[in-house]
Amino acid sequence: MLELAEGERDQLLRWSRRATSAQSLALRSRIVLACADGLDNKQVAAKLGIVPATVGKWRRRFVERRMDGLLDEPRPGGPRSISDEQIEAVIVATLERTPKDATHWSRASMAAETGLSRSTIGRIWREFRLKPHLVETFKLSSDPLFIEKVRDVVGLYLDPPERALVLCVDEKSGIQALDRSAPVLPMMPGMPERRTHDYVRSGTTTLFAALDVASGQVIGSLHRRHRALEFRKFLTKIDTEVPDELDVHLVCDNLSTHKTPAITRWLDAHPRFHLHFTPTSSSWLNQVERWFGLLTDKQLRRGVHKSLPALEKDIRTWVITWNENPRPFVWLKTADEIFERLNTYLQRIPGAGH
Repeated sequence: MLELAEGERDQLLRWSRRATSAQSLALRSRIVLACADGLDNKQVAAKLGIVPATVGKWRRRFVERRMDGLLDEPRPGGPRSISDEQIEAVIVATLERTPKDATHWSRASMAAETGLSRSTIGRIWREFRLKPHLVETFKLSSDPLFIEKVRDVVGLYLDPPERALVLCVDEKSGIQALDRSAPVLPMMPGMPERRTHDYVRSGTTTLFAALDVASGQVIGSLHRRHRALEFRKFLTKIDTEVPDELDVHLVCDNLSTHKTPAITRWLDAHPRFHLHFTPTSSSWLNQVERWFGLLTDKQLRRGVHKSLPALEKDIRTWVITWNENPRPFVWLKTADEIFERLNTYLQRIPGAGH
């Protein structure tokens, strides 16, 4: 009879109950447990539906090496051809230096620098998630009330006031009606859609949008201009569409058209409206910008419009379609988490904290 030491049975029971992962380890654990119950190899094999040789193998491995004997041994293979020092050299060069004749490394230039193959350089970069060919832009806000504004807006997202609607408001200006100079050639098997690089402009329009952060519903309005006059008209539209018993909290940016005397007078005459401004250079804090991104990706970037009315018709249709199945954007980060992440970035940027 196979005897188990203190703690081994509990560990084997945990391993044996694996539902989906490590099924081989679960089977080996059940073999040892059955052997510990006094069954011989044939009885264990019949109980578990395996051959007696398999039972004998794992019984022997357990007796010789106990729990470690049930784990997979390293698989045989050829010796490593790339040393840790070579990998470190690639990573250090990628992060700390640039080639003499370029602003960033390519697989070819790094291969020439290190003597490794291009495919090896590619594997190292993938493993360490290094992408020298990519660059992203960012801008730090210099708003003296940055902390207060972030806490105000994030507070609305995470803990909205009762009997109130929180709307993220902004305008997407300069939307161009573009028609290609030649017909678009449709996609075919083995060939992507093709279009001319040049186009014919047919005017621009501006979309004013208010995104309900709770439901994802969007109130939209199109205007050919984007002055304070058009913003006031949009506020009036929001006022007519939001039930009278609800307060309205608007998250918007610091555009001058949002702060003119005409807008101030309108707000004074409509006390249920409350404006909350995002910090300067912080459009990421306004959720309607994410919705504008979807509009651009799904409708505008590859759209072809022969006239401005055709463009506006497609935008209105897209808004109606969105509102048939709206999807709110779920905000997860607290203001403190945002500040902590920003502080991490600032520590990596020389002089950014001054």
